[in-house]
Amino acid sequence: MGESSRQEPGVRLQADGWLQKPPLGFNSIMQIPDKIQNSLKVHFGRFVKKNGAGRGMSAEMPSEKVSESCNATAAAAEVSLDRQVQAWKNNPSWTDEPPEIKVTVPEGSLCNLNLRFKAGLPPDAVYNIIIDPENKRVFKNIKEVISRKVLLDEGSRQIVEVEQAAIWKFLWWSGILSVHVFVDQNRKNHTVKFKQGRTGFMRKFEGCWRIEPLFVDKEVCLPLNPRALEEYESCTDGRGRIGSAITLDQLIEPNLLPPPPISWYLRGITTRTTEMLVNDLIAETARLRGISNNVDGKQDIEETDINKSRPTNECDDLKERWRQKRKSGRHGNTLRLTSQLL
Repeated sequence: MGESSRQEPGVRLQADGWLQKPPLGFNSIMQIPDKIQNSLKVHFGRFVKKNGAGRGMSAEMPSEKVSESCNATAAAAEVSLDRQVQAWKNNPSWTDEPPEIKVTVPEGSLCNLNLRFKAGLPPDAVYNIIIDPENKRVFKNIKEVISRKVLLDEGSRQIVEVEQAAIWKFLWWSGILSVHVFVDQNRKNHTVKFKQGRTGFMRKFEGCWRIEPLFVDKEVCLPLNPRALEEYESCTDGRGRIGSAITLDQLIEPNLLPPPPISWYLRGITTRTTEMLVNDLIAETARLRGISNNVDGKQDIEETDINKSRPTNECDDLKERWRQKRKSGRHGNTLRLTSQLL
């Protein structure tokens, strides 16, 4: 990927790194006071003059060379990914496990979700699924992508403004929720951060996907314990499978926090919707490995009766409370009717 960047006119990144000002260049010098401007011009001039002298280097690279470098890097990355995916197709044996879900309730928020799971595909492949503009074919809770606009493009990193209609399901209810977020996607460290843009029902909706490499066949390297990709590929002769260890952190804070039992229902809706999202991602990684039939069957069963798909303890408690409430209500009406007859 090249060092050049493309930014939407009029867009400014915020101080937290989402929409910060672009790097200082020659065009920005005119906006700086004279003394600082002259100092910067001197330093930039010295840097340019160092071309070919001692250990100096050129301040600029011809655009043709930059383009060639970008194309070569992209081609090498694509070849590496194809080789890693082929290793999975040659040996697709892998057991997909349900995600580990941790739900906490920080003060003033609805919930903070932390999901951890593993996938039988390399990080680049998983990253491609998550950032794909057409990923609604994968994630069944995305009904429609209303709009998508690239605000900043630095090659390996983009900031994208996305608005989509999301489907939620919980117990006997379902509905559609409009979500407007800014997405900071970085291929270098395989992170996808998202943050709410236009406010609505929620005051805060933000989170982050993190994808790390998982050396599936590292037993072949014993007694060595490879910690870097180069070491792993060397000891497995390039045939070792690379999986992904994935973490999803998500914080939801509504403008008005409803009291129980409504807050229990909303927390259950959020947990269930996020769990469905992760299950769809796991199913897609299995499809790409070439074993889609078994996974699709499980997904169909899940969609048929979502109440039976590993309900959380909170959901069980919630349904039991409502069951007891209806039971006590019926008994209370019977007792009152009996006393009136007597």
